Amino acid sequence: MLDVPRPPRPPIQNERAINAPGVVIALIVLFALVQAVRSILSPQMDFELIVRFSFLPLRYDAVTLNGEILPGGWGADIWTFVTYAFLHGDWVHLLVNAVWLLAFGSAVAWRFGAVRFLLFSLFCTIAGAATHLAFHFGEAVPVVGASAAISGQMAGAIRFVFQPGAPLGLFRIGGAAAFRVPAHPLREALRDGRVLGFLIVWIVFNVVFGLGAIGLSGEGQSVAWEAHFGGFFAGLLLFPIFDPIRSPR
Repeated sequence: MLDVPRPPRPPIQNERAINAPGVVIALIVLFALVQAVRSILSPQMDFELIVRFSFLPLRYDAVTLNGEILPGGWGADIWTFVTYAFLHGDWVHLLVNAVWLLAFGSAVAWRFGAVRFLLFSLFCTIAGAATHLAFHFGEAVPVVGASAAISGQMAGAIRFVFQPGAPLGLFRIGGAAAFRVPAHPLREALRDGRVLGFLIVWIVFNVVFGLGAIGLSGEGQSVAWEAHFGGFFAGLLLFPIFDPIRSPR
């Protein structure tokens, strides 16, 4: 009986169930852990957590508060520009965001690396909260969810994924190199019909959600579409600052 040698075992990373960057998987796990903790809290404790860590435009209206300091104090006035992204309305909200994060966040994370990706997402998160505040100053409705950051990641992704050799471009290179194709300047990118089409569809989609024509889940939940716009356009403009791949021009 001949002893036929077995073919070499493929690398471990090719056997992962989900082929996504570790930083993206870590964020989704963190979101799920936060939601799981909230699910075992009492309604009163969960309410206090929301007030302390969601983005609440009421915090910044001194006239309405009349000297009253909300839970979290002055620190919460700062950290809630970021912490709201780690809270979600329910598991369906989290699942929807996780799907978009895997789709678009992964592309940006493969290109930027973990540190640049997190910083880029951080600025988009802050921009989303600031934009929402500009339109809803003084309102008592809290904002939660990572949608502003993910919107920024979408904008970052369309800056390069349609380039020749990129993941959605013609003549894709394949492998990690596909995510490191030099991106055109924004003005040139907007001349691409696919980029412009994505931008138009994204705007219409978010406006329809924002006007309440469609609901993600449950009743009485609104979509903070202004935060989406803030995150998206921040991502569109900030992309070249964080992009480690320089254009040959």
